[in-house]
Amino acid sequence: MVPIGRGQRELIIGDRQTGKTAVALDTMLNQKRWNNGTDETKKLYCVYVAIGQKRSTVAQLVKTLEENDAMKYSIIVAATASEAAPLQFLAPFTGCAMGEWFRDNKKHAVIIYDDLSKQAVAYRQMSLLLRRPPGREAYPGDVFYLHSRLLERAAKMNEAHGAGSLTALPIIETQGGDVSAYIPTNVISITDGQIFLEAELFYKGIRPAINVGLSVSRVGSSAQVKAMKQVAGSLKLFLAQYREVAAFAQFGSDLDASTKSTLNRGERLTELLKQKQYSPMAVEEQVPLIYAGVNGHLDNVPVNKIGRFEEGKSSNFLAHLRTNESGLLATINKEGALSKETDAKLKDVIVTFVQSFL
Repeated sequence: MVPIGRGQRELIIGDRQTGKTAVALDTMLNQKRWNNGTDETKKLYCVYVAIGQKRSTVAQLVKTLEENDAMKYSIIVAATASEAAPLQFLAPFTGCAMGEWFRDNKKHAVIIYDDLSKQAVAYRQMSLLLRRPPGREAYPGDVFYLHSRLLERAAKMNEAHGAGSLTALPIIETQGGDVSAYIPTNVISITDGQIFLEAELFYKGIRPAINVGLSVSRVGSSAQVKAMKQVAGSLKLFLAQYREVAAFAQFGSDLDASTKSTLNRGERLTELLKQKQYSPMAVEEQVPLIYAGVNGHLDNVPVNKIGRFEEGKSSNFLAHLRTNESGLLATINKEGALSKETDAKLKDVIVTFVQSFL
């Protein structure tokens, strides 16, 4: 839905306690499947910069990484809330220098700045103590340059420079969902897209609480494997139509058949896109699930059973694929696209399983 290419800068933005760190952490955990291999071109080293957070929060994060065997390819740079403002200001630059080492040595790395709002506050504190003239929201005039010079260091090198890359995932905390404040607008204008997390969706139980309408990636589908492009191409458009119709459906009860069908499928797709924390999924497993939802194979499955269909305790679709259709998953993974034969086989597998599930 929001494809991220190597060397891109993708902002994760939202209110506090909406799951911003969880999205970034899932990104780190998802690299395990490649980092356990020997192909250096596929490995992605992770640098996590914690700025102005509680020590206990950082310790909890490290514990999660250790439990998932992800610390062996991760670096944690921490300037906690108890550290002085200059250290919180310097922490992102320190982490970025480490990430640049991988980029400049023909390797690939991703850096997460959690979060740049706190770095801006530390910089404001230093500037006011140095008697620099305050600007908007009392930030100094060069606070835009502070973030742009940091984020512009994320890049994909060409072959002449070793073809390494550094991808940046900055995090910004908003107040009451206000993305038009000074620091959020600055960082939105610097980055190549944003993942917008909404408190309202989070409290509704839609997690990750990503607002599909406001989340965008400027790299787009060129960063996706063809198989994902084939199944997810219409997903975003369909969800946008669903949101429009759902808002309208609150006012009227007389709905035509096509509107009811849109609402019906939209509810199931929303349910299908919910994900457990710290359990990232391989692309070859995502493709069949999204294929089933987008093509209407789940229209007859009750909404409250979609979660069980996907990853239930007893008979679930993913377990069925892993156990009985591992060849199909391997084909999707190897070819990276859905051929006519694979498409037909996938459709047959889904239809058969849905019938037995119901």
